[in-house]
Amino acid sequence: MATTSTLPSPSPSERAPSPSPSASASASASSESASPSPAAAAPVGARPGPLLRVLGDTHALGRRLPQLAVGLALYGGSMGLMLRSGLGLDPWDVFHQGLQGSFGLSVGAWVTICGALVLLLWIPLRQLPGVGTVANVLLIGGAMDLTLRFVGSPEALPARIATMVAAIVLNGLATGLYIGARLGAGPRDGLMTGLHRRTGGSLRLIRTGIELVVLAVGVLLGGTAGVGTVAYALAIGPLAQFFLPWCTVPTAEQAGRAGAAGPTA
Repeated sequence: MATTSTLPSPSPSERAPSPSPSASASASASSESASPSPAAAAPVGARPGPLLRVLGDTHALGRRLPQLAVGLALYGGSMGLMLRSGLGLDPWDVFHQGLQGSFGLSVGAWVTICGALVLLLWIPLRQLPGVGTVANVLLIGGAMDLTLRFVGSPEALPARIATMVAAIVLNGLATGLYIGARLGAGPRDGLMTGLHRRTGGSLRLIRTGIELVVLAVGVLLGGTAGVGTVAYALAIGPLAQFFLPWCTVPTAEQAGRAGAAGPTA
């Protein structure tokens, strides 16, 4: 969902998924910096073509596209595990679960619907989605529903805690994978960065405000907030920052510099 506060967490879902305000702001900033602007990738004086505008750059697509797909699939799976733990969800998923309880459909379907609606808000913000942005909308909800179909809810508290911990760690890895692919921010992260760019407001305050609103509405609709919400908020930023250096695909320029430097003794 990507996605990330007192209670709020990356979304990807946005999520980018929805990390804590301080941590998710840094993760979102990493997402923005990890995806080079089309203008920077294009030759000086040339207007980027449609493919370059969507992809940012075409270096190492053989790794970046599969990594994006794996990252988004793991992200949706981690969200399903988090729900199965029954110990609380990140703010956006509290909202999605509340919508499911009030209006039907699956939680994953609401992840997809909300992602598409948030993506529409990019239009007045003049945000350009990337391949990863669209893939985020299309893949995460389905991966979440698939996980919920095959994974049951543990009954014993130790098993529920272990499921929650596994979900949060997996979500951190998934965040590193899809951000590191450098193919575009998630719809929710893009909304936050777009508002920041247009208004000049603090990334942290914008993230916090958005997530407090969706958390409050989700709780009112019957979504589950609890210890998992707090644990996610505290852990997702550090986890994403831990995995990002291992998962970020270097740009062509970075790869060229590394190759020119050669092996060191």
